[in-house]
Amino acid sequence: MTTPSVRVPAEWEDYNSVMIAWPHKDTDWAPMLDEVTACYRNLADAIVKSGLRVVVVTPHASEVRERLSHLPADKLIVFEAPTNDTWTRDYGPLTLSTSEGEVALDFQFNGWGLKFAANLDNMVNLRMVQAGLLTRRYRSHLNFVFEGGSMEVDGRGAMLTTSECLLSLNRNGAVTKQQLAAFFKESMGITHLMFLDHGHLEGDDTDSHIDTLARMAPGDTILYVKCYDETDSHFADLNLMEEELKALRTPEGNPYNLIALPLPEAVYDADGERLPATYANFLITPRTVLLPVYGQPANDRMAVQMLQIAFPEREIITVDCSALIRQHGSLHCATMQLPQSLLSI
Repeated sequence: MTTPSVRVPAEWEDYNSVMIAWPHKDTDWAPMLDEVTACYRNLADAIVKSGLRVVVVTPHASEVRERLSHLPADKLIVFEAPTNDTWTRDYGPLTLSTSEGEVALDFQFNGWGLKFAANLDNMVNLRMVQAGLLTRRYRSHLNFVFEGGSMEVDGRGAMLTTSECLLSLNRNGAVTKQQLAAFFKESMGITHLMFLDHGHLEGDDTDSHIDTLARMAPGDTILYVKCYDETDSHFADLNLMEEELKALRTPEGNPYNLIALPLPEAVYDADGERLPATYANFLITPRTVLLPVYGQPANDRMAVQMLQIAFPEREIITVDCSALIRQHGSLHCATMQLPQSLLSI
């Protein structure tokens, strides 16, 4: 397959920074702020251990600098801006590679279909541009609702997503798959758009973001969540998703190489609601893979082993994300990769 001249790079390609947003008292993290702050500190440490810089968005810059003062100064950028929440995967800038250089794409974020306030998060990218931190090679698509967690790309024009999310009426109205294919081809160079019609995790607020279910990897590989427990409520639908994945073909007409990740044992919040714990919500960096784990030794080990098969040359670094899933997200949701060309420093 010929790589298109306009494309979204795959996550496993080169970049040097990861953007996160720091939890604070005016977010939904307020009741468990100390616990989740510790998780974010560990996440920042793992990013730096991977050889990358961490870009932290926060309304309280001095406080964050103090909490992360142990990091090397050249590995930390703190950008002060108001935020609603911390899920930068869904409102951070997407990278578009063009013949004239890389461009920051900015889509509208509306709180996953008007479920939550997002007015501040939706302005973060523009504030970064105005402050000179983010490149002036900026392209606005703020008339279109789209979240980074709803797409997986291979860097060569193929994209995997879910029907439940992209066809949500509270995002872009009664849009069709054909209209979406045309839009993504024009805006991002997507030439091979694939939809999954099955797959959902209980407690997921995103309407089945693909990064909770199935992830692309080098060598035409897809890692996906598999449920082995026939008594689990996810068993039937995830089996149907697995059959859909088996039927997918690359643009060259070949089947994808499939690697199954275990579905974690059920995790519940204080009200008895099941939380969307998933090992698919990992972050691929140029040298490592950051894997969320949930204090389940057998499943955690199996997830590490499966990731090592897909990424034999990368170190697998685990980060306990038991705190993150309390607000229905995990590690990939909380991060956005940024290449050097998108940042001014």
